[in-house]
Amino acid sequence: MTAKVIAHSVSEHGKEIITFELVYPRMVHSELMTHRLFSRNAASSRAIPIDKLINLVKTDCAKPVEWGLNQAGMQAKGVHKYPEICDFAWRVASRLAIVSAKMLQKLGLHKQICNRVIEPFQFIKTIVTATELDNFFWLRDHKDADPTIRKLALEMWEAKEQSIPMFLSHGEYHLPYVGSEFVSGGMHIKYYLDENTKKGISLKDAIKVSTSCCAQVSYRVLDDSLEKATKIYDQLVGMSPVHASPFEHVATPMKWPHIQDDHWSELSAGEHIDSNGDIWSGNFKGWTQYRQQIPNNVCWDYMKGVL
Repeated sequence: MTAKVIAHSVSEHGKEIITFELVYPRMVHSELMTHRLFSRNAASSRAIPIDKLINLVKTDCAKPVEWGLNQAGMQAKGVHKYPEICDFAWRVASRLAIVSAKMLQKLGLHKQICNRVIEPFQFIKTIVTATELDNFFWLRDHKDADPTIRKLALEMWEAKEQSIPMFLSHGEYHLPYVGSEFVSGGMHIKYYLDENTKKGISLKDAIKVSTSCCAQVSYRVLDDSLEKATKIYDQLVGMSPVHASPFEHVATPMKWPHIQDDHWSELSAGEHIDSNGDIWSGNFKGWTQYRQQIPNNVCWDYMKGVL
């Protein structure tokens, strides 16, 4: 289980945004998904080849952090005194699941079916971007939380505490998987892909690479070349419906993160105001999601056509 900060930024108004690359047992993925202020993209059982997932389970079987004893309620009572036996039983279950997956595979069924059988024993890779983390840590770094997701929360907290955010102004972008540094005496930002050469690329291309890499997590293979990024970017925006979630991880600070009397007319698409007067773009506070700039990034009239 790992948590790595791949982008961390702070606006001139002091509002932070952070992107994590997480690897954790898939058994607690549904619990992470309940946190609706997170933008996320995750490895998909529908995208990864069956044999590849089977080999991953064989070599690195995901399991609970601790073997809690049964009692009424949602929390375990203590832990089993023979954890090695519990571990053996769990691995037997994983091998039986693999046998079932292979049987389904031989019947000619698609990976979106076969791979489901072994999901409890998989690790999953997920990209998470958020401006609001307090509620997540409040709920998950708690003695009553599932020990496995609590371990993940602790890993995320430690990674966040060791990270130093990059200062960005309106029009400059938070870009996961793209290198960046200030040049010209701190007046401009250079974006690059290669950490060794630091050859500069345009902001437009940097956005394409960032969104492409966030999308590629669905099949666990990362190609950050500009050629691949352009191809995936064009596919994402050209699809019907548009596959817009990877664009959420890219964001720029708002000019006005808190509403003022003379700025009501300046609200952009996808922005709304809470009871405190703070401005949100989708699920981000104080940062404008790039997704909101993508035409048809959400459907509002499907039921009109149906009815």
